[in-house]
Amino acid sequence: MLRPALHRVRRGQTLAVISRTFGVPPRLLAAVNGLCAEPPAGTLLLIPPACNVYRVRGGETRALLCGSDEAFAQKNGTRCLYPGQIVAL
Repeated sequence: MLRPALHRVRRGQTLAVISRTFGVPPRLLAAVNGLCAEPPAGTLLLIPPACNVYRVRGGETRALLCGSDEAFAQKNGTRCLYPGQIVAL
C-alpha cells in the first residue's frame, strides 16, 4: 500500500492546484487535513495516495461510482454528489 506524502503549501497555491498535482479530489484533500478554507503558505498538508479521479455526469449515484454510499464518503470526504464534481473512484 502506498504511504501518504507531505506537501508544504507555497505562496499562491490553492487546494485545487495541489489536488490536480497529486491526483486527489480537493474535498478529499481538505477532509484529510481538516481544512474548511484555503491553507496559508507554509502549511504542511498530508497528501493521500493518488487515486482514480472522475468527473461526475448527471444521473450517476454514489453506489454506482464506488460500490456503496459509505465507500463514496470514505474515499471523497463527503456524501455530496453533483454533476461536474471531481471524485475519487
